[in-house]
Amino acid sequence: MTLVTVVVEGLATDARLPDEGGPFPAVLIRTPYDRRRHHAELRGWARRGFAALAQDVRGRHASPGEWHPYENEAADGAATVRWIRQQPWSDGRLVAVGASYAAHCALVLALDAPEDSRPDAVIAAVPALGIAETAREPSGAERLLARAGWWAAHGDRHDSDEDALAKALAAEPDLLAHLPLSDLPRRLGRNLPSWPGLWRHRERGRLCSRAERAGVPLLAVGGHHDHFTEDTVTLWRGWGGPSARLLMGPWGHRLVAGPGPDAWPAHRLGLGELYTRWARLALTGDLEPGHRGSVGLGGSPLWLPVGAEGEPRTQRLRLLDGATFTADPEHPVSSEELTIPADGGTPDRCLLVTPPLPRPLDVLGTAEVALSATADTPSADWVARLVAISPAGEAERLAVGTVRREDPPGQAAEITVALGRLARRLPAGTRLRLEIAGHHFPAHARNPHTGDDPVTATRLLASRREVDPGTVALRLPVLRTRPAPTDPVQEILR
Repeated sequence: MTLVTVVVEGLATDARLPDEGGPFPAVLIRTPYDRRRHHAELRGWARRGFAALAQDVRGRHASPGEWHPYENEAADGAATVRWIRQQPWSDGRLVAVGASYAAHCALVLALDAPEDSRPDAVIAAVPALGIAETAREPSGAERLLARAGWWAAHGDRHDSDEDALAKALAAEPDLLAHLPLSDLPRRLGRNLPSWPGLWRHRERGRLCSRAERAGVPLLAVGGHHDHFTEDTVTLWRGWGGPSARLLMGPWGHRLVAGPGPDAWPAHRLGLGELYTRWARLALTGDLEPGHRGSVGLGGSPLWLPVGAEGEPRTQRLRLLDGATFTADPEHPVSSEELTIPADGGTPDRCLLVTPPLPRPLDVLGTAEVALSATADTPSADWVARLVAISPAGEAERLAVGTVRREDPPGQAAEITVALGRLARRLPAGTRLRLEIAGHHFPAHARNPHTGDDPVTATRLLASRREVDPGTVALRLPVLRTRPAPTDPVQEILR
């Protein structure tokens, strides 16, 4: 299995072929994160009979040209597919594979490339579907910390510095608090001409809207603790190919099971072996048609079919503090700490808590918070953070949701905050703490409350909030009867 580096349509590409036989089906990974990091993955595919290729996208690492995130990938990928299919070692069949940005490359190849250049199957893990989906929450709130870290590491440069933001924050802890946020490149000491333009992208859902016209099988893989959980599920649900499989576990963006109280040994799957087995079935047409999949129930060893969804149940809440609070962007609620201020000053959030759970609670599906509340500023973010307090008093964040509202100042508004998907068993004795705040910083940019764009704002105002605690409803998707567990591997390979 000799590794060779070739230039395909001007782009640096590493290829590894099986030792014997041929021609072979091919696997293509297109990445901005250095093709050389995939050498072990290429060996795994080649050992299982695939010609495996990893390519640096245009303008990154060894590939020349200008790097424009989320541009050029369909055209460059299509040219690469045509080249692969012309090689004597290729049998013409090809699987596009990728995680995060590389999943975007695989998906646009399947959905946007010319018909004769599309793959025969797609594996998309933790997919970063587009620039708008990565930059903002569905509500429009800016994902400041994640995007600042990504752009500092990878933006407007050929190579990467994974620790760029961490090093800058170590030197200047208040780096992300400086205004305007559009000035971040100067404070980083980096030329990042694409940074301001990132925030002008607001149109979400382009790839998901095209997914219904897909003509090939899909394996979508995601994690409950990933930024892109909802996008992964939406992509799978809308996929129009002959078969679509979804695998969701208690994983983060790197698809690692643990550490954490919800990851069990049963959630540690051999994804490489699973990918290759699924790819063979997809290429031979031996997958059952339709949408199937498996979801790992965190906090337990169970895997359940993805069709299993809990029924909405409203949990009782008791007000602890902060029916009236001040959302001050100069002193925002931290996204990195779960401790509650105990100084007795003006509350910075509304705090509510449930009684201890009398028995274990299995939640599977989409959760939300509804409330009636008032802000004295015309623009206001409403953040709901759900925290599990174990019987031993340990706090663990379960979910966060945020919405941006433009309501008449001083007028009560009915607000619903989506908390995203939960898949978790909560032990008996667990209490749930619900925090309602105006900020969640630095994970999200601070709303300045002036009506100005948070990215370009230079002035901040405090916002007085009032929450009617009697209207606050925490709706959890509770499994009243547990469905029969599944074997995730068998479910994916059916």
